[in-house]
Amino acid sequence: MVYPMNHTLLTSIAHSLVIPGKGILAADESQGTIQKRFDSIEVENTEENRRSYRELLFTTPDIEKYISGVILFDETVWQSSNSQSFPKLLESRGIIPGIKVDEGKDPSPTSPDESITKGLESLPERLESYVDAGLKFAKWRAVTVIGDNLPTEEVTLENAKRLAEYAFLCQEYGLVPVVEPEVLMDSAHGIERCEEVTIDVLTQVFSELERRGVFLPGILLKPNFIVPGESSDQKVTPYDVAGKTIRVIGKCVPHEVPGIVFLSGGLTPETSTLYLNELNKKNKNLPWQLSFSFGRALQEPVLKAWAGKPENIPVAQAAFTKRARLNSLARDGSYSIELETSQ
Repeated sequence: MVYPMNHTLLTSIAHSLVIPGKGILAADESQGTIQKRFDSIEVENTEENRRSYRELLFTTPDIEKYISGVILFDETVWQSSNSQSFPKLLESRGIIPGIKVDEGKDPSPTSPDESITKGLESLPERLESYVDAGLKFAKWRAVTVIGDNLPTEEVTLENAKRLAEYAFLCQEYGLVPVVEPEVLMDSAHGIERCEEVTIDVLTQVFSELERRGVFLPGILLKPNFIVPGESSDQKVTPYDVAGKTIRVIGKCVPHEVPGIVFLSGGLTPETSTLYLNELNKKNKNLPWQLSFSFGRALQEPVLKAWAGKPENIPVAQAAFTKRARLNSLARDGSYSIELETSQ
């Protein structure tokens, strides 16, 4: 059933997810993505190994000091630890459970090098089941590719429309939508081109959100940092990245949005934390909380330490706690690179 839209509830959940000192763990890897992660540590991609790995993350001691919410994959919602469902386990620790609800992407029929996110047709039915399971927020990712004559206006608009429809439906069911329009790093473009394209994408997204009647104080934005493409030879500093990133969100993001939870997008754990820190170090009076919603940047050291072996769980959990704590420090600009080598 669709519930009357509860603006007070949506606002409360959104603010709780970006409470100072905390951020979101993205543990919503699809089967294909977690296959790559497990391949890197030579662990078989079975349901039980996936469950055990997520259990390792969710039972890490004291993680609620640094993590406000966790984005789950559908399979994980229905798994459990000691007969307690993962959503209930997280909730018992004061961590808000959420869910990735897009169903991946298809090539655009008009521009095969671009993709359009899918999953709207079945979304209302799935949202109802997720509400029943105790989830409080959701995430939908749309990707933009930079290339020769790319992105196209048509695909950018279609993805923006789908993000807006997803967000509206989530709010009707009482879930806070995390809106993720990611401009990919998979190119040789410079930082100026990333800035230009991200402005275009975010402008279109917020135009569609407002056109659809989405309640902006009850959403979060999950964008990319403004960085050069990974195969670019352009050298930039954290100061450069922070300056351009702030300029973009200042142009594009309405002040009603409670928070911006940046994605790491293939950056290393240390670089992601450094950029987040630089954003918060010199921008104390912005209308938004600047937080994180990292996947690989939180999990990469954990996977390496775990390596699929039960006896490695304590050291893997220690790696997770450290990564989360360092990002917590970056929330108010008090991280330094020297902390990477300290206990």
